[in-house]
Amino acid sequence: MAIRTLAALYDDYGDAAQAVAAIEAAGIPHSDVSIVANNADNRHRLGSTTSAVTDANTRVADRDDDDDDDSASGLGTGATIGTIVGGGAGLLAGLGMLAIPGVGPVVAAGWLVATLAGAGVGAAVGGLVGSLTDAGIDREHAHIYAEGIRRGGTLVTVRVDDMREGEVRAILDRYDPVDIETRGAEYRSSGWKPETETTSEPYRRAAE
Repeated sequence: MAIRTLAALYDDYGDAAQAVAAIEAAGIPHSDVSIVANNADNRHRLGSTTSAVTDANTRVADRDDDDDDDSASGLGTGATIGTIVGGGAGLLAGLGMLAIPGVGPVVAAGWLVATLAGAGVGAAVGGLVGSLTDAGIDREHAHIYAEGIRRGGTLVTVRVDDMREGEVRAILDRYDPVDIETRGAEYRSSGWKPETETTSEPYRRAAE
């Protein structure tokens, strides 16, 4: 039985959080799920994001009345790399803040962050791209995922055996992920080149 890594990039953090909650409700252990969300301008304040997780769980319960949702209803503050990796109450309860060179500040949790921590990330976004490709993600797509995070997105990755691949992919697709091929073409048309991304400044949202 082969283990595969599935990935989905979301423009909206709330959509990604709902996908994570639904995946856990389907019985996938949070140790096999990871989330990395852009946190430029400190948009995700860990001490005040409880409502975001609770809302995600509520929406999943509304969609799947028969599913038991084991996801957390609260987040800790002052998280370190150790708490980012896991957390006993569901993946979103383990969110912590860190900075990925070339990507910028993020909030993150799960196995992918543990992989980055073990690799030391290094001085470039290549640590993130390398971790994704080592997990079986196409390298071209890995670069687009990294750039997507830098530009404000949220990446969800799931390790799953091939027997459940279709089920988990359907859950990821339910919450409006971006089309990775289309998004890559959009980045390239604006002048983006993967080989230059390590010198890019972290993306910041325009003032509202």
